[in-house]
Amino acid sequence: MQSVKQQVSEQEWKTRVDLAAAYRMVAHYGWDDLVFTHISARVPGPEHHFLINPYGMMFDEVTASSLVKVDLQGNKVMTSDYDINPAGFVIHSAVHEARDDAQCVMHLHTTAGIAVSTQKGGLLALSQQSLLALSSLSYHDYEGIALNPDEKKRLVADLGTTNFMILRNHGLLTCADTIADAFLGMFIMQRSCEIQLQAQASGQVLIPISEQILAGIKAQAKQVTRSAGGALAWPGILRKLDRSNPGYDQ
Repeated sequence: MQSVKQQVSEQEWKTRVDLAAAYRMVAHYGWDDLVFTHISARVPGPEHHFLINPYGMMFDEVTASSLVKVDLQGNKVMTSDYDINPAGFVIHSAVHEARDDAQCVMHLHTTAGIAVSTQKGGLLALSQQSLLALSSLSYHDYEGIALNPDEKKRLVADLGTTNFMILRNHGLLTCADTIADAFLGMFIMQRSCEIQLQAQASGQVLIPISEQILAGIKAQAKQVTRSAGGALAWPGILRKLDRSNPGYDQ
């Protein structure tokens, strides 16, 4: 019997390896929520197929071969012993279908992310990290567990052309044209939430970043992330995984 690697293109295998590495890194940073969140990636090629984690597998167990390949209707297009989480499919398929540039979509339920999502003011301009997320940030109101296909059009409308989203009372979402950049975006937004909560917990008067700086951050953010973005950070991330949690590339 052929291995998964033997059945797919070289480009798809690379996507599988990078996506499995992203799952392992989420576990490494403690951002996982048992089996209940997802990272998806578009499979290279003309078909609208994407890869998502097998439902029931912990993030530190995900491998390149175990990822499930599905179409936009949630049908498996390659034999797999695993099913997918329907709630995860609703959110991820909506973004992939609406945004050709969203090659990777990462959605997490981190403690800091959910805590900030419950705050009326959302993410505040309190740190340099927060400005990068605020340069392309949207919000989506909570509608319950994401099992209703009708929510897809509202989520997509709220996302618009942004790459960062806070799902109210729920968690965080990033999308990008590469797995590395989606991960970097989540790292930045998660760190921004952590900084905000710690600053608020100090009980001291906080100094917000000025509106003038905030207004000019979009152009600056593009320069910063292009010169020190996911593509440059990704090799170092993979080296960290090689030392701490091998096996994702199998």
